[in-house]
Amino acid sequence: MPPADRRLQPRRKPRQVRAELTRQRILTAAAHVFAEHGYAAGTTNRIAERARISIGSLYQYFPNKDAILAALLVQHLDRGAWTAADEIDLSPGSLPAAIRALVRDAIDNHRDDPALLRMMIEEARVSPELVEAMERHGRSRVTQVRDLLARHPDVAVTDVDTAAELIVTTVELNTHKLMAAPQSIPEEVFAAELVDMVTRYLRGDR
Repeated sequence: MPPADRRLQPRRKPRQVRAELTRQRILTAAAHVFAEHGYAAGTTNRIAERARISIGSLYQYFPNKDAILAALLVQHLDRGAWTAADEIDLSPGSLPAAIRALVRDAIDNHRDDPALLRMMIEEARVSPELVEAMERHGRSRVTQVRDLLARHPDVAVTDVDTAAELIVTTVELNTHKLMAAPQSIPEEVFAAELVDMVTRYLRGDR
């Protein structure tokens, strides 16, 4: 990963409800503008106009559109918690269902706007806030998966730490690729094959 660019750091950290609402208006407007016009033509002037604020007000929060896109990616990551991890069935024979829940959760977290997702993947520059969010999200998801592997009776791998890292990376990267280009593989085919691959690896099938 390239080093974080501090020029992308948001200028203003909202401390009041009104300021946070303005920041969210900017991000929501930017998502619409980028989706409609593309990143190159999605100027800060268009974003400010869509958010119904002055360009000066926008610059109080973000120094440029690169910082706005990075903030959108941070927001995307922070919304991607696996909230149902504690409800997974750990009874013998239930491993495919557990992995299916992990894969479906990843797909659902990337469903909103394929064009915007593709733009975030291809165009977003690395900000300190984005680096921190990626590390936080990665630690959280790996911890959840490691806990699942350590407790599930169907799991045969001995190094659950490495297995958790491999599974999270495999599921996340492939889901990003699929949802950014949804016509490449039918979603249900993708999910079924990914679940089968991960389940076979964890059970030690030969």
